[in-house]
Amino acid sequence: MGPVQTGVLGCGTISEAYLGADDRFDVYDIVACADIDAERARETAEEYDLRAYAPDEMLADDDIELVVNLTPPSVHTETCHDILTAGKHVYVEKPLAASFEDAAAILDAAEAEGLSVGSAPDTFLGAGLQTVRSVVDDGRIGDPVGATAVWTSGGHESWHPSPDLYYRRGGGPLFDMGPYYVTALVSVLGPAKRVTGSTTRTSDQRTITSDPRRGETIDVEVPTHESGIVDFADGATASVLTSFDAPGRSTFGSPAFEIYGTDGTLRLPDPNHFEGPVHVHSADGTAEEVELTHEYTAGRGAGVADLAAAIRGDWRHRTSGALANHVLEILDGIRDASAEGTHVTIETSVERPEPLPPTFPDTLAD
Repeated sequence: MGPVQTGVLGCGTISEAYLGADDRFDVYDIVACADIDAERARETAEEYDLRAYAPDEMLADDDIELVVNLTPPSVHTETCHDILTAGKHVYVEKPLAASFEDAAAILDAAEAEGLSVGSAPDTFLGAGLQTVRSVVDDGRIGDPVGATAVWTSGGHESWHPSPDLYYRRGGGPLFDMGPYYVTALVSVLGPAKRVTGSTTRTSDQRTITSDPRRGETIDVEVPTHESGIVDFADGATASVLTSFDAPGRSTFGSPAFEIYGTDGTLRLPDPNHFEGPVHVHSADGTAEEVELTHEYTAGRGAGVADLAAAIRGDWRHRTSGALANHVLEILDGIRDASAEGTHVTIETSVERPEPLPPTFPDTLAD
């Protein structure tokens, strides 16, 4: 049937990572891009040799089967609904939506149309986290007991050219960076059953210190320092901390991302990347860097390929809307628990995604 014909909706900063990945995969082909800013769409199309569209024009193109939705999280529900009702599958940049309720609306629309939803992050498909999965499944650290996941920074206003969306509904450190860590943990430890948390917003405004908008102030609508406890159905408990309120963070060593087992501790790689390293520290005091069991380290686009392969044939979809929805319920639940001063039960569940073949993407088959 040939590659899945794919369009990109939203030509902002993150689009470069997806458009640059097109040549890595044979199962899909990016042929068009669209943006509400017509000039930006034209410039992107010229750079990557694509067709430039207005959003409505791209959705009306019957040749396009799949749309990669890179719009801001606050409009994911609206834009995904438009994509799905136009008869196209959709792959969404994280988070799936600005709230768990909004995400459920996306999945309901997909089910009604008989279409598929995929969502970032796809980094758990990389060699680093697939190796982590192998280490845990092989019993090298015994039974998982707990985990720690920490990501902190001074805020995106120090580097991003347009950081507003990170401080609006659908933003904040937990919704921006939390999906990488929590998706990785769910892929290794399985679904969650309960969460609690505590969050705070340190100021109502931020001052941009990056160009070209240096000196502008932006409103802050979401928490900016967020801590959560995630109880997994199989018994492990994870502590998750994300923050935009850690100035000077880059001057220290890497924060912790670890899984603790009855026989050892596993240090995970940065879940915002696809490579390693992966370290096992055993109960006898020995430490080892684990040889990677999988090959893929190239970067973004793996999740689009994962969805495209599922569209085309007998391939089990890993970066599914169901997984992203479960992760979003966990993140939303942490915020709700903080607001309510209680634990929040997680109503959804999801199977751990199947491990990838070591040679992915060369062999897109079960």
